[in-house]
Amino acid sequence: MDFLNYFGNVFTGYHLLLLVGGTTAGLILGALPGLSPTMAVALIIPFTFHMQPDSGLILLGAMYTATVAGGAISAILVNVPGAPANIATALDGHQLARNGRASEALHYCFFSSFIGGIFGILILIFFTPPLAKLALKFGPTELFWIAILGITVIGTIGSKSVVKGLMAGLFGLAISTIGDNPMLGEQRFVYNEHMESGIHIVAALIGLFALPQILTLMEECRKGSSGSMFALSESRWYQSFAYNIRRVKALTIGSIVGAIVGVIPGAGGQIAGLVAYDQVKKTSNNPHDFGRGEPDGIIAAESANNAMVGPSLVPLLTLSIPGSPTAAVLLGGLLIHGLFPGPDLFTDHAEVIWTFIDSLIVAQVFMLVIGLFLSRHSGWIMKVPAHYMAAAILILAVFGTYSIQSSYSDVLIMAVLGVTMYFGSKLGFSPAPVVLGIILGPIAEDNFLQGKLIGEAGDGVLSYFFTGGINITLILATIGSIAYSVYASHKMKKKMVQS
Repeated sequence: MDFLNYFGNVFTGYHLLLLVGGTTAGLILGALPGLSPTMAVALIIPFTFHMQPDSGLILLGAMYTATVAGGAISAILVNVPGAPANIATALDGHQLARNGRASEALHYCFFSSFIGGIFGILILIFFTPPLAKLALKFGPTELFWIAILGITVIGTIGSKSVVKGLMAGLFGLAISTIGDNPMLGEQRFVYNEHMESGIHIVAALIGLFALPQILTLMEECRKGSSGSMFALSESRWYQSFAYNIRRVKALTIGSIVGAIVGVIPGAGGQIAGLVAYDQVKKTSNNPHDFGRGEPDGIIAAESANNAMVGPSLVPLLTLSIPGSPTAAVLLGGLLIHGLFPGPDLFTDHAEVIWTFIDSLIVAQVFMLVIGLFLSRHSGWIMKVPAHYMAAAILILAVFGTYSIQSSYSDVLIMAVLGVTMYFGSKLGFSPAPVVLGIILGPIAEDNFLQGKLIGEAGDGVLSYFFTGGINITLILATIGSIAYSVYASHKMKKKMVQS
């Protein structure tokens, strides 16, 4: 119970000010399309240079937790995820907003983020040693099968048609092959120097989600509908809280999936929300409601996204292996303060580390309180006339895309993908499977090639990929996911025919 001894360090005036400032800034920055938690934490690190180690880590931790939740704000209000992790939130969150229930959707988001976040931090506190040992057991083959398991989700995410979902996912996988192959040193489908490193995920995310939304708003203006975006209805936070508490299955699945994905180095924390969303949808009695404003979709996605934060620090603090891209940036924050992750960190710098971990719990409380306040005042965004909203989103989209690498090529790529997705959406295609394909493609390919090289040097490739308890478990889970998707699809079609 060492963590209880250092709670007092968090409740100093200076540290509470850092927590409030970091949480508020994180929620705002997280809501900006293209500014991921990784980028936000990286931007704030220089401001911690002259702070005490515990103060610097408290600010970074508050930014980390808040930006993860903040990305859901833009996903819900304008259908533009602040980061890839918030894709699943947009699927149902924005539909609720379109139905005049924006503040209600944000309430679900922040309550589930809080519960998932607390769950993840408790995992970090009580299960760090055994989870650190488990993380070491994940090599290239295990990460390959995790990516394949994620790919099985593609057909059922976002699209009403499994076939169209798979087609969109394959398009995303094809896009992920553009650029240098890090294992073979080859260039594929590269037409200028800015494409050598591939299509940047932020440019793809903004293009696939933001630009179709802009074009849709412009289309509505052209038809003469230039009023506010959607009608509004009142929502009380305590009603949303009561609903959240009753959705035990969605919260449990989301929190557990987030914790598992977070603790595995290189598993791709961006997919935690999507995997949790898919599992809750598959086990729901009303799977056809997902994508139409189902609260369970928001609850599962956001509880998973925040449950990932604590466990992603387990391999970082004990093994110097980040569990997520943002955790990798936090590693830099630790090193500049003379803190070297490893088994001795919790003994040599116990006060600093436990104060940091305790502050994550308090940051979750501030995130909830500030988030609910922002939810209450979110209505003004929905009242903005559509043509003004389209212009604002366009400015943010172009600025966010250009800021990645200061390249006009990224803006052009964003525009091409956006226009393509705009026409694709009219044919029933969803952007979520495309982004999922772009994310999972490199994870699957890189780890397959690494595993292939190791297998060829050992007992053979097939033996290396198809033996071992974790590999077999993941293979069985993949087969089960595919089988259940086919069964659920058949069951849904049968129900529709009967009705």
